[in-house]
Amino acid sequence: MDINFTDFSLGDMGYEYFPKLARVRQNFDIVQIDDLAAAVKEQFAREKIASQVKEGMTVAVLVGSRGIHGLSTIVRTTIDELKRLGAKPFIVPAMGSHGGATPEGQKDLLASYNVTEESMGVEIHAGMEAEVMGRTDYGVNVYFSKEALKADAVLPINKIKLHTDFRGKTESGIIKLMTIGAGKQAGAESLHYYGGDMFATLLPDAYNIIVEKVNVLFGIGVVENANEHLAIVEAIPTENIYQRESELLEIAKKYMARILVEEFDALIVGACGKNFSGYGMDPNITGRFTIAGLTGGPKYQRLALLSVSEESHGNAQGIGLADIIPESLLKECQFQHMYMNGITSKMTLELSKVPIVAKDDRDAIALMLRTCVRVEKGKERVVAIPNTLKLQELLVSESLLEEIKDDPRFTILEEPKPMEFDENGKFTMFRK
Repeated sequence: MDINFTDFSLGDMGYEYFPKLARVRQNFDIVQIDDLAAAVKEQFAREKIASQVKEGMTVAVLVGSRGIHGLSTIVRTTIDELKRLGAKPFIVPAMGSHGGATPEGQKDLLASYNVTEESMGVEIHAGMEAEVMGRTDYGVNVYFSKEALKADAVLPINKIKLHTDFRGKTESGIIKLMTIGAGKQAGAESLHYYGGDMFATLLPDAYNIIVEKVNVLFGIGVVENANEHLAIVEAIPTENIYQRESELLEIAKKYMARILVEEFDALIVGACGKNFSGYGMDPNITGRFTIAGLTGGPKYQRLALLSVSEESHGNAQGIGLADIIPESLLKECQFQHMYMNGITSKMTLELSKVPIVAKDDRDAIALMLRTCVRVEKGKERVVAIPNTLKLQELLVSESLLEEIKDDPRFTILEEPKPMEFDENGKFTMFRK
């Protein structure tokens, strides 16, 4: 049945109490690398690292689907340094089932980060075939990309950060990229069979099986600061990857951006996206987890999600964490990609469920406000963020501004002004 959401316009239902919003900056302690190419070259200049690269060897550079600041610079410089040392590199997407679990979809995802054959100067081998490398003690088959296995060695590059589904000594990083990402769709689904809550044990076990049979040259781990820029780029010798990744995870927790307001009424998120989080919206930021026992983030009543990032190509996984979305977001959804992610992960089907759909952004925000309880109309304490990765600046409502105006963690950039919508009802207050 076709539904015309204009029939349900809240504009005809008497809600007109939109609170004014002020722009504020969150003040984080920042450590930052200013020259990424130089930082990567510095790592390759280390004897322990450079000595691993042999003249004429082929190297599969494993690149995932996570949004990393300066990813194209990191990958291109890595490739150039490998060539300088006499190696013959090529790129293999290591992103499990992302990109619709197709070679074309995975190459498109890399292209959205400017990682293409033209920009990198090497071929991208995006085949989805994977080979069984062994079985864990739980009886789980461990897979690895056949394209990567054609190389003399592999070199994984990934961001080290908190995961959305589990807690462990290592979470999202090189080990996850090597096991789930490089395992392609078959490997991702095999490991997800036991559920994300088992990853703290399963992924290290699977990694140990892989490194026994695959020549891992070394790994490149990166850590971002609260402003989305890189604070650390480090080439890690293979024998040290597990220990060093666990240490870098603790640093990543300290550097991670978050919403510094601990309690309010309603949250507006401008966009979800796989380039922001595997969940589309990072639950460590929104506080909305699908895994029992995981906690964190602020407390509030309602969440309105307005769009999906261009880089995600319609994979709006994460909409299920919202309470309300506009019809425009529903029309952007590529459900095949969303469902493939959910089916592969097994534990996150909730991320692709469709929330209440409003006519446009204005009505979605109105419904969000209308359904907050125990708060006077127009006095709602609202936080608005463009996505869960970009948190340097927030929009906050007047009543919330009164609570934080003397807090040194915040700087007021603009005084409160009425919410702004264009002629199509689209919210227009996020900066590009």
